[in-house]
Amino acid sequence: MKTPDQRLYLITPPVLEPAAFTEQLKQALGAGDVACLQLRLKDGEQTASDNTFRRATEALLPICHEHDVALLINDRPDLAIKFGADGVHVGQDDTPYEEARRILGPDRIVGVTCHDSRHLAMEAAEAGADYVAFGAFFATETKQPKTKTEPELIEWWADIMEVPCVAIGGITIENCPPLISAGADFLAVSAGVWRHPEGPAAAVKAFNAAIAKHGNR
Repeated sequence: MKTPDQRLYLITPPVLEPAAFTEQLKQALGAGDVACLQLRLKDGEQTASDNTFRRATEALLPICHEHDVALLINDRPDLAIKFGADGVHVGQDDTPYEEARRILGPDRIVGVTCHDSRHLAMEAAEAGADYVAFGAFFATETKQPKTKTEPELIEWWADIMEVPCVAIGGITIENCPPLISAGADFLAVSAGVWRHPEGPAAAVKAFNAAIAKHGNR
């Protein structure tokens, strides 16, 4: 199956029990096109233990690979390489891009949070990041966003840069069309899938339908 140019990027709930979450993940990945899953485990601002990440990675990685979905670990390039993940997502207060790249090597994915900053995004892209992430676009319960931004930032980026961009922050089926139309390469979604009233499979199908309807690629 040919995958679309604009795709869904899932983020795990901040707290999960691996055995139970595997069933949700199977439902989601079996329902439509998903590019990757970011394993983001935090209780408030406290990052989960290494052992918690290990247990989750061991449970989720085989399911991701069965569906040709990349598994990224949030913040921790050391754990990504140790546990065999496909890459890492780092924030501005986490491991610097250059250090994450040194740890992971040239073939794994390194994505960088750039908030609402064109300057940070340009720096990350020029350094070699595989993608830059902008947000938050909407209010989110998953984390307290440091910045608020608008779809115009994605339009600007899509017009001038080849490096993909991820839109993140409170994205739902209802509010995603402007981000898709603006040219976001990926929609990063957490609660909008896992807390969908009809379940994660229905959510993935609906997001895929929105991308097909509003996409401009």
